[in-house]
Amino acid sequence: MSTTRSYAIIGCGMMGREHMRNIALVDGAELVAIVDPDAGSRQAAAELAGELGQTFAVYEDTQALFASGVPDAVIIASPNFTHYAVIQEVMKYRPAILVEKPFCTTVADAETLERQLSTYDPLVWVGLEYRYMPPVARFIERVQAGEAGTVRMLTIREHRFPFLKKVGDWNRFNRNSGGTLVEKCCHFFDLMRHTLRDEPVRIFASGAQDVNHLDEVYDGEVPDILDNAYVIVDFKRGARAVLDLCMFAEGAEQQEEIIAVGEVGRLDVTIPAAKVRWSPRDKSGVQVEHVETPPDALAAGDHHGATYFQLKNFHAALVGGGAPALSALDGLRSVAMGAAAQESIATGLPVALNFEPEGQISC
Repeated sequence: MSTTRSYAIIGCGMMGREHMRNIALVDGAELVAIVDPDAGSRQAAAELAGELGQTFAVYEDTQALFASGVPDAVIIASPNFTHYAVIQEVMKYRPAILVEKPFCTTVADAETLERQLSTYDPLVWVGLEYRYMPPVARFIERVQAGEAGTVRMLTIREHRFPFLKKVGDWNRFNRNSGGTLVEKCCHFFDLMRHTLRDEPVRIFASGAQDVNHLDEVYDGEVPDILDNAYVIVDFKRGARAVLDLCMFAEGAEQQEEIIAVGEVGRLDVTIPAAKVRWSPRDKSGVQVEHVETPPDALAAGDHHGATYFQLKNFHAALVGGGAPALSALDGLRSVAMGAAAQESIATGLPVALNFEPEGQISC
């Protein structure tokens, strides 16, 4: 049986081009088309294709793509606020779908799509790829093996650079991105759920826009996206998780740090150092494990190899008929947690969450 499958990418900005580079690394993945209404993005994709040796059709809209044929899989990497409409259009033609995070920008849209996709037979996968950074995956493996005992405290710290420039400056406004805690931090809320294998019951957050983008004006508007926050998440079985986000810390040595502490000891992982540390309570000494990521996967994107390993697993599921590791329900719940954190900041109050089995969310 052939393992070759055809792919199209909708949205060829920074993330779409990262997918181009990673498709070139995955055996059996063949990029046959790209779609983007922006001429600059199409040109940048064409130039990258020349470097990668890729040949594909180029379209300005999805109707033109599907008029020419239906690929086996579509990767949606268009701006956040377009995901809902693009998925609705793509579903008509029934390819497999890999949609970049966030799943949608609002909980209402995410709930609607999750219901619709529950009866959609082709593979649907939400691009919460931080699970696939090799050092993070190893950290999660060791936590879930019980090495630290029952995890009572989980801390995720991201101290990084401000939001990058995007076409049309869409990511400068909450209405387009869903807000920083949806746009950026859905990754981390997914990591909390996945690492703890539990669901949140309450979120309390404090955050603001204190430094970034305050001197920028677009069509008379100053950006309104948060650039720092602390988010506390209580989980059903008693664990607490904290997100510490700062987006004006580009000088930090480590961009991400994740710490899990149980009654036996502490595990932590740092990116880009790619080290998992074990600190037992018995004071027998810290042990450090360095986790390698293939150089070509590191060079193919800005997510420490995560995009490559996610795409490799997506392709395997596409060929083998497997289930998605990151479903529409995971996408919905990561958006709901981010939206609850944004709401908590706006109101100054904790927000209760009840993730019902069928995917509905009550706050």
